[in-house]
Amino acid sequence: MRKSAALLGLVCALSAAPSARADSATSAGAATGALATLRDGGQIYAHVCQGCHMRDGRGGLGAGAAIPALAGNGKLEDASYPAYIVLHGEGGMPDLDTMLTDKQVAAVVNYVRTHFGNHAPDQIDAATVHDIR
Repeated sequence: MRKSAALLGLVCALSAAPSARADSATSAGAATGALATLRDGGQIYAHVCQGCHMRDGRGGLGAGAAIPALAGNGKLEDASYPAYIVLHGEGGMPDLDTMLTDKQVAAVVNYVRTHFGNHAPDQIDAATVHDIR
């Protein structure tokens, strides 16, 4: 029993440590690991978002919580809202501020706002994401 508790504590400590993340954004905003090569919003969505929000953006259920649909979601009309959620998380959504650069956040937010039945006429840029960060 003690070994199990110690092992669980070690796993939790390692998973919480910033250096334990293979893919992250440094304090300078440069992504590291496999994410560093991703620039296209669709690629970022496929690698980071679709595991929960699904390939078609329809969301679903997971970890005991409803995962919101991005498809036809009126909350995406103001680009600052999804950018804030991507950076800071909400509910079951983890914060990705240490995982994605400002440019990557802008790219994935612009992708989601122009796909899955969303037709946003404007785009968010990296400078605005930086201000939200």
